[in-house]
Amino acid sequence: MRRLSTFLSVASAALVASAVLVHAQSGRTQVGVLECRGGPNVGMIVGSVSNLGCVLRSQGRPDDLYTARITKLGVDIGITTETALSWAVFAPTVQVGPGDLSGNYAGVTASAAVGVGLGANALIGGSQNSFALQPLSVQGQTGLSVAGGVQSLELRPGRF
Repeated sequence: MRRLSTFLSVASAALVASAVLVHAQSGRTQVGVLECRGGPNVGMIVGSVSNLGCVLRSQGRPDDLYTARITKLGVDIGITTETALSWAVFAPTVQVGPGDLSGNYAGVTASAAVGVGLGANALIGGSQNSFALQPLSVQGQTGLSVAGGVQSLELRPGRF
């Protein structure tokens, strides 16, 4: 019963985050998919910091590599061994060059894992808050954790 209530909480947060971003995407075009992967993470009760390697994949363009630092503020308890995130990237124009996604993003997050877990992260930011990152699919992670709150993402050009 407890797992079901945790799952429903995560699913509800994902729906709310998606609804908020629908409004933020007005006048924007999907320019690709940002995929990020990271290793172990330990939640510190009131927050955590994770470092990830990311790649923006756009049709007809070479992959654009980034490094990401995600900071969560809110409830974050537990340990995860690996994390995979995937966002649809929306921009005010279809012309996005190398490194254009660099910047600071902010939004909401919710996740839970008992063995294998789920989560959702919706973010807005970049240059003059012109980019929206909408969860393409739920976050995948393995470990034992529960998290929810406000999240910031610092995205910088990089390599793996």
